[in-house]
This record gives sequence, C-alpha cells and structure tokens, in this order.
Amino acid sequence: MKPIGFWFAHLHQALESSLEKTLATEGLTRRHWQVLNTIDSGALVDEALSPFGERQETVADLRNRGWVDDGGLTEAGREAHLRLKAEVGAFRSRATEGISDDEYRTTVGVLERMAANLARE
Repeated sequence: MKPIGFWFAHLHQALESSLEKTLATEGLTRRHWQVLNTIDSGALVDEALSPFGERQETVADLRNRGWVDDGGLTEAGREAHLRLKAEVGAFRSRATEGISDDEYRTTVGVLERMAANLARE
C-alpha cells in the first residue's frame, strides 16, 4: 500500500491535468473557471480576484471575450459559465464515480483534520 502523500500528489496532478483538458476546448485555464465561477456567485470582479492573488490577465482575457464587464458577467459570460459549469460538473462526476457522498465527506474531513494537525506545528 502506497502512503497518503503519494496518492495525494498523484490525485492532485490527475485533477489538475484532467480539468485543464476539459477547459482547454475553450482555450481556458482553471483560473478562468475560478474567476468566472466566483463572479457568478455575485462577487465583484476585484473580489473575484482576491482568493487567487493578482490575476488581472485572466480578467483581461475574460473582458476581451466579452464575458465580463464592470457589472460582472455579461449575457455571453453567463452563457459561457453555464456551458462550462456543465462540463466541470461532468468532470467532477468522472472524478467521484463509484464514491458515495458519505465516502467523499469522510475523505474531505480526514484531509481537513490532517491539514489542521500540521498547521499547529
């Protein structure tokens, strides 16, 4: 049995590369998705950037696509977000196939406790 660090690193890489492939069909990155999704939740553009550090180039690209303006998502941006939300949802379904909701919650809870344990050091 391989240790948790191996599986954590392997899963992280697999999640990153699979999500990048999902978004690449539209020439987007994970950061684009995060910013779009945050703006869709009602955050202002500047607020949408704060969790991810300075990502002005991401917002500039979304503005150039006509998906974002000073008011948030444009109509084209809302349409793109809905389309991407479906694709990301399918990606998440593939990643969690065969895993019950209880197993997922347990796994996340264990990882959260491990991180908290190490944060106390």
